[in-house]
Amino acid sequence: AYDIGLHGTVYQVNKWDPKQFDWTKKLADADYVGPTCQYCHMRGGHHNVQRFGTVYTSMGMSTADRGAPIWKEKRDRWTSVCDDCHSPRFARENLQALDEAVKDAGLKYRETFKVAEDLIKDGV
Repeated sequence: AYDIGLHGTVYQVNKWDPKQFDWTKKLADADYVGPTCQYCHMRGGHHNVQRFGTVYTSMGMSTADRGAPIWKEKRDRWTSVCDDCHSPRFARENLQALDEAVKDAGLKYRETFKVAEDLIKDGV
């Protein structure tokens, strides 16, 4: 998703240009033309990428209970990352759109595996 989104496209086009991405600088000191994966997911030097995951993906859970306190904590944390460059409203709206895309992708993923399972059962 990152590679085909706006941030990923900016990165892919500019990643070899030292004026745009100076890899000799620490991430905190860098002024990149766009965010890298690390900028968002390893915020503050944390190496726990899941800490800034937008949905639960561990323990077999693909989406979070929207009423759970940890969901609000994660969402607020993400909004604080996005609002480095965007407004909090923009961040919230785009994270909501991402949630919907994740739900749709999960449905398609399950449908695909059901088709494959049925083909195997049919001996194909």
